[in-house]
Amino acid sequence: MRNLIGIKKKPSFVTEIPASFVVFLVALPLCLGIAIASGLPPARGIVTGIVGGMVAAVSGSPLLVSGPAAGLAVIVSETVQKNGIEMIGPILLLAGLIQLLAGKFKLGQLFRAMSPAVIYGMLAGIGVLIFASQFHVMFDDKPRPHPIENLIAIPTVLEKALFPVSGSVHYLAGLIGVTTIITLVLWDKLKPPSLKLVPSALVSVVIATTIATVYRLPIHYVDVPQNLTEAIQLPTFATLPRLFQPSILLEAMAIAFIASTESLLSAVAVDRLHNGRRTNFNQELAAQGLGNMICGFLGALPMTGVIVRSSVNVEAGAKTRLSAMLHGLWLLILVICAPTLLRMIPTSSLAAVLVITGYKLIEVEHIRQLKKYGRLPLVIFFATFIGIVAVDLLTGVLIGMALTAMKMIYKLSALNIHVVKDENNRRMDIYLHGTATFVRLPKLANTLERVPPNTELHIHLEKLAYIDHSCLDLLSTWAKQQEQMGTTLIVEWDELIERNRKPFTS
Repeated sequence: MRNLIGIKKKPSFVTEIPASFVVFLVALPLCLGIAIASGLPPARGIVTGIVGGMVAAVSGSPLLVSGPAAGLAVIVSETVQKNGIEMIGPILLLAGLIQLLAGKFKLGQLFRAMSPAVIYGMLAGIGVLIFASQFHVMFDDKPRPHPIENLIAIPTVLEKALFPVSGSVHYLAGLIGVTTIITLVLWDKLKPPSLKLVPSALVSVVIATTIATVYRLPIHYVDVPQNLTEAIQLPTFATLPRLFQPSILLEAMAIAFIASTESLLSAVAVDRLHNGRRTNFNQELAAQGLGNMICGFLGALPMTGVIVRSSVNVEAGAKTRLSAMLHGLWLLILVICAPTLLRMIPTSSLAAVLVITGYKLIEVEHIRQLKKYGRLPLVIFFATFIGIVAVDLLTGVLIGMALTAMKMIYKLSALNIHVVKDENNRRMDIYLHGTATFVRLPKLANTLERVPPNTELHIHLEKLAYIDHSCLDLLSTWAKQQEQMGTTLIVEWDELIERNRKPFTS
């Protein structure tokens, strides 16, 4: 009866606590692994996961879960290599501020306005970069500075593992990584329905950790401090002036843009999974900005809304944002009360989880979908993909966006001219389709110049979407000149002018 009269039902801990625990189990190995892939201490990934839980309280998407994302690991790793680990905090502070202001100025929808070809190309490029770098970590080998070098060096690391020299442990780390992958794949395919919510990443990491612990394998393990505060790196006054450097500012803008795009696209995907309240994109963007400013202040990883953890949240039965908040609390309790457990996890096992994550980002189905819309979307996809792999993430995305803009300009300025001649009646009909702007003025002028004298010319504008003042002036001037040569121009000027006035007078 209370619900029938409009009183909202209070969140039920019966549904939210189990859901939050499932999300926590999914998030734990990803927080650690993404931090390692980003070139930061693993504990900082946990810090970002905790902040993501806190920010859920003001989120614009009630079921979206935020935390460190594999998509940003690439750009964070590049930033660490170029500017040092001490600049992550200040750059993230600035990126978060950009997001916060964008949300306050209601620009949330603009961050979603990206071509699918660019998005799919970005995801595939990120997938290759993650796969290539983490493949080396999976064998306790050090990733190379450049993505192309990582790809070329894969046979080398395999040779180290298959033909180990005295004292080498690459093959042991590789065995743990391969065990993780096999377990992960088999669990996804064969797990019983009663255990469908138990995440495959957690099961595979637990099994790999158990094997490494029982046999005391001399491989690399997660390095987590006894006290979480040791992982926090506050910005210093010496680093803040560097934010005014153009390269630093550009990286902050890139993180803000990519993090916002990933978060809002994930929010759209989550909205499709439930029937509850829809996302307020401006509020969500501002919340993401606030969260990244907190992460920047603590020197942690950037956070975004992530679809994998969010979909698990919905599937586990969450109904409110309480589940996402509690998952951050469980991360905090674990890292405070049981850091020894985290130090038992082999880094090769976490890297193996990310190898699979990177592989899944490279979806051939996306290419098939784009192919339906012609060759140009495929060109944009591969240009974005190659730009990311060959140069860097920001360059690849900018290439894709530039090509998308060029495609849009071309489409908006397209003008088809169809000419029908009637020699007997000395009549000519010109049909204009599309958009007549100054870009297509030479084409229209060439058509008019081919009209012979003493012709009755009919120009049909009913299928013309828009005409600018330059083309209007051309038609008017040409008509006055041709009157002296016996040519008659018949066109519905009133309808044309009225149509082009509406956007300015409405």
